[in-house]
Parts: sequence; C-alpha cells; structure tokens
Amino acid sequence: MQSIKRILISFLALMATVHVVQAQDETIVFTPQWTAQAQFAGFYVAEAKGFFREAGVKVKIEHPSVTQSAMSRIRSNASQATTLQLCQAIEIVDGGFPLVNILQTSMNNGMVIISARGKDPLTQKGAKVGIWSVGFGQLAIIMSLKEHLDYKWVRFAQDINLFLTGALDATLALSYNEYYQLIQAGLELDEKCVYRFCNHGYNVQEDGVYMTRAYYEQHREQARKFAAACRKGWEWAAKHPEEALDIVMKQVEDNKIATNRVMQRLMLKEVLRLQVDRESKKREFRLRRDMVDLASRLMLESHMLTRQVKYEELLTD
Repeated sequence: MQSIKRILISFLALMATVHVVQAQDETIVFTPQWTAQAQFAGFYVAEAKGFFREAGVKVKIEHPSVTQSAMSRIRSNASQATTLQLCQAIEIVDGGFPLVNILQTSMNNGMVIISARGKDPLTQKGAKVGIWSVGFGQLAIIMSLKEHLDYKWVRFAQDINLFLTGALDATLALSYNEYYQLIQAGLELDEKCVYRFCNHGYNVQEDGVYMTRAYYEQHREQARKFAAACRKGWEWAAKHPEEALDIVMKQVEDNKIATNRVMQRLMLKEVLRLQVDRESKKREFRLRRDMVDLASRLMLESHMLTRQVKYEELLTD
C-alpha cells in the first residue's frame, strides 16, 4: 500500500511539473489593434532587443488583417493579448466578455475633432463628421450629445481623403495619427478649429494591453513577465527614440505599410508624450481608477452600457 501511495504521489508531482513546463513553453501571440506603426513601438522594441526572451516568455507579434480584427482574434483564441482603448475595453466587458488590463501604456487621451475652414467644432451643429468604422469614437458621440450638436456621423476606415476633398465638415482624428497626416497633406491647422477632448473633461486613458480573464487566470506568471518586458520596451524607446524608430520602420517595411519616417517620428513623439501622466509627470503604466469611473459613467449616461463597469473588473488581482 505504501509503495502504491509513493508511486501515486510521484506521478502527480510529475504531471504538475509537465503542466508548468507546458505553460512556460506556451507562446503568447500578441496582436496590436492596428497595422504596424509607431503607436506600438515599445512592443516592437521588446521583441527586437530581446526583452521578451530575457523575461523568459515566448511572444509572437501578429498584426490584424482586413478580414480579422485584433479583437476577433482574441475571441477565437488566435491571439492571447491585444491593445484596446479603455472605452472599448469597458464596452466589451459590459457585453459579457471578461478582460483584464495587464499593462496601461496611455495615461492621456489623444482624440481631437478637426473642423474644415477654420471653424470651431462646437459651432457646427448638424455637421457631417468623420468617425472610425472600427470603433473607439465613444467619447466623441457622448460630447456631441451633451453639447446638442446633432452631428451626422460618416464612417471611414483610415483615409483622410473624405475630409481633404470637402465631403466632411469635420473629422475625428488622433493627435498622433490623422492629425499629422493632415498636416503632411498641406493643411495649416489653427488651434481654434481643433477640439482636444483631453482639455474638455474627457481625458480618458487610451491604449492598454488586455487578455481574457480566463487566459490570464491560467497563465498569471507568463502574463506578468510579458507585461514587464513590454514596459521595458517602452521605457527603452523613450530613452532611445531614434533607435526605436529604426525598429518601427523595419516593422513598417516588413508589413508593407505606406508611410514615411517623418510621420512615424511625429507619431512616436506624441505617443510618448501621452504616456506621461499630467499630474505626476511620470510614465506610470497603470490604469487609473478615476478614469475608469469617468468613462463608465459617461458611457452609461449616454446609454452605451447596460451597467457601470467597475475598476476592479479590469484588474488582474
């Protein structure tokens, strides 16, 4: 009997060891929410500089495609981690798909409305305004409702041509992306025609790294190592922006993205600026309770949610 017990104990110990080794060997497929660009520089750096390897975690970066979004890859288990804006994550959790934030890279909101012909966006009632077809325009819709602007939303994928050709009265833009695309296209943007959400009570954090709660619960240590390596990549990029830009441009070329180094340099500079908390003046890499509460309250008031999503629901522990 004693020998049978010893054999059983040894077998269970062996199985536990095998399970741990399998968990450690498992590759985390990370899919940023958009195509290759400086918005994701820190993640590319973590891969190129070997920070993932040093942390003891296997990571493969795969970008979304035209037919498969980053979030659809998460839902189908094709990817284990992605980036989402906070409002998107809250909306998904409210929809019954639990997510956890393992690293917050953005501390500020970079969304703006840019009006044509130098007009103040708040004076353009009934205007035709461009909005991304892939989502994350929640705060703009909320603002237009609160200000009784009655905007007519026109969805676009990633092209600024609708605005440039005069088909739109205004357009949503990100301060690190479409804003600079318009400047590169020759527009002189007077600040009176640019509405910056972060300056009008809508400073809600944007990009964070998310996993499903189920995956996180089964791979806590690997998730922690992955997040730490990502943070190290961003910290390195902040100290070595030109070298980080070299790494970004390699990703851009490999993925055949139509852009240029000047645009990506502007994007990286702005993304890094948005990572610095306004109050502490530091890169904190943390989800702020007050911003989760603000986003959830605004979205609930505008009937975008069925309930308030609480800060604790997005935490890992």
